[in-house]
Amino acid sequence: MKFYRQLKQIDAITFDLDDTLYDNRPVIVRTELETMAFLRQYHPALATIETEELRQVRLELRDDNPEIYHDVSAWRQKAIHHVMRRRGMTEAGAILGAQAAMDNFDHWRSLIDVPQETHDTLSALGKRWPLVAITNGNANPDLCGLSPYFEFTLRAGRDGRAKPWDDMYQLAAEKLSRPLANILHVGDDLTTDVAGAIRCGMQACWINPHNGNLLEIDDSRLLPHIEISQLASLTALL
Repeated sequence: MKFYRQLKQIDAITFDLDDTLYDNRPVIVRTELETMAFLRQYHPALATIETEELRQVRLELRDDNPEIYHDVSAWRQKAIHHVMRRRGMTEAGAILGAQAAMDNFDHWRSLIDVPQETHDTLSALGKRWPLVAITNGNANPDLCGLSPYFEFTLRAGRDGRAKPWDDMYQLAAEKLSRPLANILHVGDDLTTDVAGAIRCGMQACWINPHNGNLLEIDDSRLLPHIEISQLASLTALL
């Protein structure tokens, strides 16, 4: 554990989900493959669909409405709907199809292999502090066994703009009835998690499992209070 700023009293801890509590990369790769397989077999009009087509539609939607990126699930569902309509499906069929595709996506997206270290660490920390999940993504803690550790989960789109905007950080403090200055946020992203948390007045812990150099990483903006290489290091704060 490395210290860059003096820690104040900690009254609660908030956590990012993806790549903080588990490795999200294989989850996304598998989910994308399963999503495309589902779409190709769902309707004859989609039999030749490729990932690039869906990606381009997503970019078009973001160009038309930059704020759409705050809710990644709604953005994805709208993109699928657009692709279905462009390929000749009826409006009613595209609405049903986009929802079916998202149901399939949600299933695979939440089949996450959560390390035992994560369970053990959250269990230990939760005996002392209230814990909260704050995510820009669409993994469902209820489906991967993480929700019992959290007082609640805040999700971008549904609960405010995506990190590093301070909407969800502020909401977490309000719901916890704790000062922002006494909440420690833990995450892997130096922009959304570290800089976002610090700029709104929270304390920040950067989890750096790949031994990156904080002074050489391009997206390093603000120094975290502490840096750890594995989640279990947080138990040293107990």
